[in-house]
Amino acid sequence: MLKRTRILLRSAPVVVSIVTLLLFASLSAWDGWRRLELKGYDLLMVTSAPAKSSLPITIIGIDEPSFAQIGKQWPWPRRMHGELLDQLNRAGALVVAFDVLLSEPSNEEDDKLFAKAIAKAGNVVLTADLVYQENQYASQWLRVEPIDAFKAAGAANGLAAIPRDTDLVLRRMPEGRDVFWREIIRRVNLLRPGLLEEPPSLEGKMIGYVGPDHTFPYVSYYQALHADTDLPPDIFRDQIVLVGRNVKAAMETGGNDDNFATPFTGWTGWLTPGAEVHANALESALSRRSVTPLSWLWNFALLVFAIGASALLMRRWRPFLSGAVGLALLAIILFGDWWLFAQYNLWLPALAALVSVVMVYVGLGGHAFFSEQRQRRETRRAFSMYLAPEVVDQIMAHPDKLKLGGERREITLLFTDLKGFTNISEQLGPEQVAQLLNEHFSRATAIIKRHGGTVNRFIGDAIMAIWGAPLADEKHALSACLAAREMQLDMHDLRADFSTRGLPPIFMRVGVHTGPAIVGNLGAADRFDYTAIGDSVNLAARLEGVNKLYGTEILVSSVTVQQLDGALPLRMVDLVIVKGKTEAVQIFTFSDHAQINERTADALQAYRDQHWDASAALWQQILALAPDDSISSLYLARIAAFREQPPPDGWNGAVALDKL
Repeated sequence: MLKRTRILLRSAPVVVSIVTLLLFASLSAWDGWRRLELKGYDLLMVTSAPAKSSLPITIIGIDEPSFAQIGKQWPWPRRMHGELLDQLNRAGALVVAFDVLLSEPSNEEDDKLFAKAIAKAGNVVLTADLVYQENQYASQWLRVEPIDAFKAAGAANGLAAIPRDTDLVLRRMPEGRDVFWREIIRRVNLLRPGLLEEPPSLEGKMIGYVGPDHTFPYVSYYQALHADTDLPPDIFRDQIVLVGRNVKAAMETGGNDDNFATPFTGWTGWLTPGAEVHANALESALSRRSVTPLSWLWNFALLVFAIGASALLMRRWRPFLSGAVGLALLAIILFGDWWLFAQYNLWLPALAALVSVVMVYVGLGGHAFFSEQRQRRETRRAFSMYLAPEVVDQIMAHPDKLKLGGERREITLLFTDLKGFTNISEQLGPEQVAQLLNEHFSRATAIIKRHGGTVNRFIGDAIMAIWGAPLADEKHALSACLAAREMQLDMHDLRADFSTRGLPPIFMRVGVHTGPAIVGNLGAADRFDYTAIGDSVNLAARLEGVNKLYGTEILVSSVTVQQLDGALPLRMVDLVIVKGKTEAVQIFTFSDHAQINERTADALQAYRDQHWDASAALWQQILALAPDDSISSLYLARIAAFREQPPPDGWNGAVALDKL
């Protein structure tokens, strides 16, 4: 399970990266995603625009103040356009471009006057447009041009149609052989040869706006009609003048046919007059500010970089550290994208890359969360097998208390073993042996858990349990002793149950000892167990075996007894030196017979003082109270042996148990 979990953790960045890449590869074909990317273009344009024009371009607006001052409804008499043109030429305008479609004749006299002004000026550019027509025979786009009288007078005409994106925003450069802005450049060069360099094809490029509406120098139509008296004398000198409708329109009002949404509309809320859009297209062409969208390969490369860098740097996912890494990557991508746009007029759609960083963070975070939840479930399941529910709850609530590796702690250890189980196994079949052990282990484990202990392991027919780890327990010694007593009491019920089912009786021996040990997750890197090691562990295991000598069911060391503070009735058993140890250990067993406990203490004292007669008399008294007492019989046999061969000098009553 651990190995599989580690493989999943290592593969998670790869899986998240692939899923994210496939997702954005699919989104790239969706028109809605393209619209979102175009909003990114708008943001770059808004933040990088110079907010002023660098070329001599002036807008004359047919605006609300002009309607108010002139007092006429639209369309105005064309003689007024002639008067405006005369004023502009007297003021030294270089080229005058009318963003007003004059495709139908009006009053004949007015048309003649305007044509005369056009011929006199020699610097006029008018607009043409495309109109879609559909009838029962055909569907086609038709070009609508100014009337012949104006063209005959020398006016150039350029196609004023500007392509709109799907969200109706004007971003793309109008391009073609005779688009409006190219005709303006050609008319300038006709008047002043070589003044402007006509750029090569800008097909596929985007308008580099200088700013929102009214960024270019602006004059109202009614003011320009009286430029010689109402305006500074050089305001139009050598200027490219664009004349067009400028009835102010907010985006939410829907505007009119002469106002358009631009990248700035989403921020200012205002539409931009068509004449000013043409001014932006002209400046983009002449100032080399038109924006080149990079190919999808660059977009894909940026996406791969963003996903790869995010997955690599966040592979060890931490909420705050990974978040900081993600923010740094977002800042790098944003700055790099802005820098390319502002310095080199290159647009690299970065929305997919930006969102992918967030998705990798969320994906790896989600994986880490679910992995943690899965590990918590596995941990709970594993610990619930050998820990009390309340202990498991504490571990899950405070995982910091469960340290990886080993730490030194004082704990109480309990070892059990079944008496003569090898012989029982030979009498029963494997299935019955397994059934018998499972029932014994289940009942014993439940008791251990109920007293807050940890079932550390099952060793054949033996159980190792600890108290005081993984969580600290001030009463670990008492809890272990209470569990040991309850387990032995339960054995009586279990033997009775086995008897009714025709199974042989089983008897259990228990050893309990308290002392320091190294506890924690110990083992190899790919396989470890939560366990305890040290001399205390060995002594507890030895005490379980010492029960064989004294015929007892439970033996407890004096170290454990000292921590009980008299909470349980105990009978002193002996002073022993177990195998592998050099120091003697006082051992006890549980006994509810106070008189036997007192006389045992007196008998042992007389025994250690080598008062054989007094000691033997006391043991005899104990046998009178408990005829089957194996401890009394053992000591009477020892006294008989010492009478024949006294113990050596310096003997303190301790017995070496080299075989146990």
